[in-house]
Amino acid sequence: MPQFDVHFFSSLIFWEVVSFGILLWVLYKFAFPPILEALETRERKIRDSIEQAEQNRLTAEQRLADYEAKLNGAAQEAEAIVADAKAKAQRLLEENEQRLRTESERIQAETTQEIERERRKALQDIRNEAADLALTVAEKVLARSLSDDDHKRLAREAVQAVAAGESQK
Repeated sequence: MPQFDVHFFSSLIFWEVVSFGILLWVLYKFAFPPILEALETRERKIRDSIEQAEQNRLTAEQRLADYEAKLNGAAQEAEAIVADAKAKAQRLLEENEQRLRTESERIQAETTQEIERERRKALQDIRNEAADLALTVAEKVLARSLSDDDHKRLAREAVQAVAAGESQK
């Protein structure tokens, strides 16, 4: 194999080193700057994306904390509204009970007064009827006719006698 010949091998190594050096110089001059620039640009984009993601995460955490605070505030407000509604309902219930109790007592008092009036009226009617009956009996007993003044006087005396008899009971 000729490539392993010492004479041929040394010159081949020399030209390979020279060609490799030229290749490195061309790459360094023309290929590496755009590649390095692309890598730096990509690194900047990645770094910016990471920073933006961190800012977004912080913003999201802040919004979450705000949302939770608002949610807690809304829950407390709802509890306050429910408690207020319960208090109002209880107060209305108590007011209705008091109003109904008062109305019941008023109706009971009116009924008692009405019963008392009717009782007095019935007693007065009974007295008048008793007086008329007494006059009729007295007329028949005496067999004479009484004047209007006599009727009135006898009626008063009969009513007074019945009233005096009832007050003694």
